[in-house]
Amino acid sequence: MMGPFRTLFLDLDDTLYPRSSGLWEALSQRILAYLVQRLGLSEQEAEQLRHSYLETYGTTLKGLMTEHRIEPHDYLDFVHDVPVEEHLEPDAALAAMLRSLHPKRVVFSNASRKHVDRVTHRLGVDREIDLVVDIEALGYHNKPLPEAYLRAMALSGESSPPACLILDDRIQNLIPAGELGMTTVLVGQDGQHPAADYRISRAADLTRVIPSLVMGG
Repeated sequence: MMGPFRTLFLDLDDTLYPRSSGLWEALSQRILAYLVQRLGLSEQEAEQLRHSYLETYGTTLKGLMTEHRIEPHDYLDFVHDVPVEEHLEPDAALAAMLRSLHPKRVVFSNASRKHVDRVTHRLGVDREIDLVVDIEALGYHNKPLPEAYLRAMALSGESSPPACLILDDRIQNLIPAGELGMTTVLVGQDGQHPAADYRISRAADLTRVIPSLVMGG
């Protein structure tokens, strides 16, 4: 029997909002533009380097910090300079779901705090979040590095992985969480995966598959 859960870790991009919004595509274009402008690469070279860094380090930022000693704030400010309000609308269903929960609600993201705040405010869920663990709070130890999950737990005041539930749109980010003992929920992907304990189409559906998360449930 899973639970009871005390801490809910919520990924941000393509998890709290649908992939169809186009926001992550806009962010991806900014990442490629950064590689082209700052490193002098062609678009094809930028694509190849980004893919290599994602495979090796989990994020482009970690690869750039490790191999090029780039200043992370310059990268984060550049990449997140997108019109969030043009891609997202307030999500009343998501806000209501989050409001109904009894576990601590923690946004756990490889993004900057500024980006997290802009997205959660636009979605209308910022008041339903108890804590934000962003990439700077993680000491730039990003998901899927195991250290990121341990740091997120410590920052959340949580000591037991089995008391944690984590939502993410990337199965690569759920695998280490599951290995630690967290219960994993894959958001927005078709089909099943052995590393995901649950799969939902959108974050707002969480309490439909785990009704015990609701206060009084």
